[in-house]
Amino acid sequence: MLLALAALLTLSGCSTLRAGFSQGQKLDPWESWNRKVFAFNERVDEAVLKPVATAYSEMVPRPVRLGIDNFFGNVGDGWSAVNLFLQGRFKTGVQQTMRFAVNSTLGFAGVLDIGSEVGLERNTEDMGKTFGRWGAGTGAYIVWPLFGPSSVRDTLAMPFDWNASPSQVFEAGEVQFGIFALRTINTRANFLRAGEMLDGIALDKYTFIRDAYLTRRGSFADDSGDEYEVITPPKTDPQAGP
Repeated sequence: MLLALAALLTLSGCSTLRAGFSQGQKLDPWESWNRKVFAFNERVDEAVLKPVATAYSEMVPRPVRLGIDNFFGNVGDGWSAVNLFLQGRFKTGVQQTMRFAVNSTLGFAGVLDIGSEVGLERNTEDMGKTFGRWGAGTGAYIVWPLFGPSSVRDTLAMPFDWNASPSQVFEAGEVQFGIFALRTINTRANFLRAGEMLDGIALDKYTFIRDAYLTRRGSFADDSGDEYEVITPPKTDPQAGP
């Protein structure tokens, strides 16, 4: 991974993109390769992940899936709070910490989202966004096998985010894999309907996902909630199931 990153950074050189990615900059210099990886990921999803997620959604009641979502989301809230403080957004960081504390205690380790009920909304942040807040450009778009869309900046942040994931709490490899698999399947099950809608409306699914990803990752919100980038991709309901 480190060798691959070094090669990518060498190729990108001085053309690293800023968060606002001005007109004329090359967002996808490795499009030919990225499309091949994207096609591979689509085949894996169609052959393995989607059928497993479909069976999972039929067997597991939606309230249980929602509780699992809330649990993983609560762990993410803790990491988001850390990143908010690293970004210097202390007011929002305190609010996010309060949300994490409330859900971790009153919400039974986050299974119940009490924080949202009392007005403590989620502010999702990660190390990639923190790097961006520190001035790092988005970098060229990359599609990784199995991991999907990314960028040079977000790839560099990936090890930090991975070490803050729920599976890393446990030392046993089997438990780590089990938690990772549960999170992946549960998330995919929640997006089954959204995926079908995307297949129906996107003339070029690769381009649609790429542009949506880069737009989302290139926008940052300040403590007042105002975004520097106002263009956002269409929103879908992540809880929508079949």
